Amino acid sequence: MDITKIGDRVQIHYTGRFEDDTVFDSSEGQEPLEFTAGSDEVIPGVSQAVVGMKLGESKTIEVPAEDAYGPRLPNLEQRVPRNMVPPEATVGDPLQARLGEQNYVVWVTDMGDDYAVLDGNHPLAGRNLIFDIELVSISLAKS
Repeated sequence: MDITKIGDRVQIHYTGRFEDDTVFDSSEGQEPLEFTAGSDEVIPGVSQAVVGMKLGESKTIEVPAEDAYGPRLPNLEQRVPRNMVPPEATVGDPLQARLGEQNYVVWVTDMGDDYAVLDGNHPLAGRNLIFDIELVSISLAKS
């Protein structure tokens, strides 16, 4: 029976949830998620968790924030004048921001009449996550 190795192309079905069991994402009813085992195509905790799994195997993994979306960095949150964001923007919206030559995604986390709070942290940064994963396909790495 094939066992997943680093570099193998895999497909998984997954459900991601917080420690309180609230589901934040799932592949249920969708195509499986495809990525290269051990790569940086998905968060490190999931990418490494499939290594050593057998086809059809399921497991639940706990992924600490450091192996998910990283720690929450307070300095990435900034209050700006309301007129610096598009008029149609609402809380929760992702926006493109430019700093020098770099483009970044920031999320609107709060808005008032004269201000908006923009956060450069991923919405799941600083959160420990739990994933139920099922390995549904393995394409062996080229030797």
